[in-house]
Amino acid sequence: MSARAIVVTAGKGGVGKTTTTANLAVALAQRGNKVVAVDADIGLRNLDLVMGLESRVVYNFIDVIEKRCKLGQALVHDKRMRDHLYLMPTAQTRTKDAVTPEQMRELCDQMREQFDFILLDCPAGIEGGFKNAAAGADEALVVTTPEIPAVRDADRIIGMLDSMGKSPTQLIINRYRPAMVQGGEMLSPDDILDLLAVKLIGIVPEDDSVIKASNRGEPLTFKRDSPAGEAYSNIAARILGEDVPMLSMDVRSGRGFIDALKAFLGFGA
Repeated sequence: MSARAIVVTAGKGGVGKTTTTANLAVALAQRGNKVVAVDADIGLRNLDLVMGLESRVVYNFIDVIEKRCKLGQALVHDKRMRDHLYLMPTAQTRTKDAVTPEQMRELCDQMREQFDFILLDCPAGIEGGFKNAAAGADEALVVTTPEIPAVRDADRIIGMLDSMGKSPTQLIINRYRPAMVQGGEMLSPDDILDLLAVKLIGIVPEDDSVIKASNRGEPLTFKRDSPAGEAYSNIAARILGEDVPMLSMDVRSGRGFIDALKAFLGFGA
């Protein structure tokens, strides 16, 4: 029961949480950990595609919960990583209320006996599907992009995770573009951290390789030959407690801008 169960989620869809889950799963497995990436976004199965394992899916975790198969039958082994990486797919034809929080906790407890890390790719938003999927996790990673709507929604999900007792909750800033920040067209990391009372664990730069890798079903961290791949690898190292320098956050906005932004978004001063 020593496995770390981490939910990867976002307040807003489309910010890269599934890509983040896949890349962190590979990076943690590369460091010798036994990892299972769980697609907990019932009805919107995509993690199998991003990991390139869609052709090998037979059962899913709903089948396990409803006793149609055993846990081992639903796990998909990624043979590129020897015995270190597995996928637990979800159902495409069920709704997000197909699992209860109690069932998700029981499923995660079963997997704790076999794995060092359980990464749960969770539905975005704060509806029931998110609460059910996140129930089995101990800690959380919230993914946001440096855009005002995404940051505002991240604030809501962070509050929800805090009320659920998920600790620590840490932030990943995805699709970061320094040039846009310098031009005042994108929030800087300092701006975001000023708005969100949460610890930053990593910054992933905008990288065209992400789309190419997703289309190939080969997470960037398999090769780590791109800026985003290196960033995901560094985040995995920080999860393991390694002291890895953060991407420079020298680009800042003025206090007047951030104070006005807080007022506009309804954040506390």
